[in-house]
Amino acid sequence: MLTRYNAFAGLDPFTADVKLFQDTVSRWLDETTTGRPWTPAVDIVESENDVVLKADLPDVDMKNISIQIENGTLSLKGHRKFENENKGKGYHRIERSYGSFARYFSLPETVDAEKVAADYKNGVLTITLPKKEIAKPRTVTVNVNQ
Repeated sequence: MLTRYNAFAGLDPFTADVKLFQDTVSRWLDETTTGRPWTPAVDIVESENDVVLKADLPDVDMKNISIQIENGTLSLKGHRKFENENKGKGYHRIERSYGSFARYFSLPETVDAEKVAADYKNGVLTITLPKKEIAKPRTVTVNVNQ
């Protein structure tokens, strides 16, 4: 016996249908105008001297990446183009996302925005945000008079 699965069982049918319709239309519009929306994965690590942000940006040309710091916010924007080279080849599957992306990160006040450096290698963007000298931990020796 075959039983049909209803993912919306127990939900208001009108609300479920409207939500499904909205999701389908939104996804269709996104895919037809800008490609599938995507957000690159990012790791952020803090050490004594700096904060390092690493973003996975495979197949993104460095000229299509923008890094800006303004009002304590780091913005990372870019675009990965879909190279549609048919040349007699038919795609069986396209799972990677293409199009524009934007990520925003609030920076701690301890970051020295004037000394930020970026490096792009093997599809990984590394942004090094040095800390201000005041924010770095330091050891002070205290002499006690007896």
